[in-house]
Amino acid sequence: MELYTQLREGEKGAIISIVTYLLLAATKLTIGIIGTSEALKADGLNNTTDIAASIAVLVGLRISQKPPDHNHHYGHLRAETIASLVASFIMAAVGLQVLVHAGGNLLHPVHQTPSLLTAGVASGSAIIMYVVYRYNLKLANRINSSAVRAAAYDNRSDALVSVGTTVGILAAIFGYPVIDSITALLVAFLIIKTAYDIFNEAVHTLTDGFNEEEVETLSLLVRKVQGVINIEDFKGRMHGNLMFVDLTVTVDPTLNVVESHRITEQIENKIHKVKPFCMVLVHIEPAIPEPENSTL
Repeated sequence: MELYTQLREGEKGAIISIVTYLLLAATKLTIGIIGTSEALKADGLNNTTDIAASIAVLVGLRISQKPPDHNHHYGHLRAETIASLVASFIMAAVGLQVLVHAGGNLLHPVHQTPSLLTAGVASGSAIIMYVVYRYNLKLANRINSSAVRAAAYDNRSDALVSVGTTVGILAAIFGYPVIDSITALLVAFLIIKTAYDIFNEAVHTLTDGFNEEEVETLSLLVRKVQGVINIEDFKGRMHGNLMFVDLTVTVDPTLNVVESHRITEQIENKIHKVKPFCMVLVHIEPAIPEPENSTL
């Protein structure tokens, strides 16, 4: 699968999230009003903010498919990572909103008996969002998309919010509204933690961070290439889901240009076998023999 084909494939996950959030938000707000459930209405409002996060992911995937131009020589692939960053901010805002709302309910509990239908809607929403989460997570792992993975984690957070809403509604029905607030607090902390993880990964990528394990794995492959004496320098960075690797290796100084070039091709082929979407730049230097110890 080509790189840009993968990005187009990732759009499906974002579109499924948008459509699902639109339907669930409308359903929850309607049933929440009819069934007098503040918790379900809050969950519905939460889904309206998730629509914005999913749209940000979709826009990021669309922009990342634009080819290189005179201002972006490496393409626009980092738009996908920026979309993940935006999604993390929206998730954090939702988590803080849930946290504040739950804290307010603990201090000023509201005694009301919502309809049992609202609990059914909330539990059904949790199941639907979990299914969407599993789909997007599988898609993100298959196409190696940080933006789709962020959307999947957002789906999981919303499934957990709906679980908390279900617990809270049932607790209110049976006369224990405090359980609603306690559950909501736990869910809020989980959403904020997920938002931080996505934010941390996005910032790490945007600041040219690179996985140390990848360095060790790829360095081992390069050292096995016949003719490579030593790796003098190794640099790596991610540009969306495209990897860039810059290498400096030493070879026998008596080799001619054709022989040295053949070594660079072998290095590129070795890396491409394990990392198909990788741009490899190899710089060849002559190995300087160590001076022999002179005897007096």
